[in-house]
Amino acid sequence: MKPSWSVAVLIAVALSVSACGKKKIETPPPAPPAPAAPEPTRPATPPPPPAAPREPQPVAPTEEEIFAKSTLEEINNQKPLADVHFGYDAIDLNEEARAVIQKNLTWMNRWKSTKVMVEGHADSRGTNEYNLALGERRADAVRDYLVSLGLAADRITIVSKGEEQPGCTEETEACWHQNRRGHFIVTAK
Repeated sequence: MKPSWSVAVLIAVALSVSACGKKKIETPPPAPPAPAAPEPTRPATPPPPPAAPREPQPVAPTEEEIFAKSTLEEINNQKPLADVHFGYDAIDLNEEARAVIQKNLTWMNRWKSTKVMVEGHADSRGTNEYNLALGERRADAVRDYLVSLGLAADRITIVSKGEEQPGCTEETEACWHQNRRGHFIVTAK
């Protein structure tokens, strides 16, 4: 028996149906997983700030700087120059008075631009006229000794105060001694 053509078609259809049943439908591969959201990054901890540079220690001002900034009043309040004291009714300089003047001269030589006034004073005994004349002679004695030691005369002026500006007001020998003086005042620096 010969197969008929219809049988052949039937076999072909059957084979194709059976082949279709075995065929898998291709599904697209699954999408790769989405990348995980990155964890929020913290900014890197900055390094600690560098140590603050040390401020230079202030340099102590020099004597010259202190002197330059000082007023005449401040200088005189520091009393860098000592008084010279005299005996009763005397104008001569004893050893103690000369030592004081030499010490004052050392200071004046250190500060070469300074000028001074020497006030001549007397105690309250005697007349005003006499004490003014005595004060002037005492101031002259101090100036003359400074000049003899080499200080330029134009750096010293004198004035007599007599008994008018006592340093002590008691009527005792100790107080009178304090008032018999050559008193230094710095007048220029």
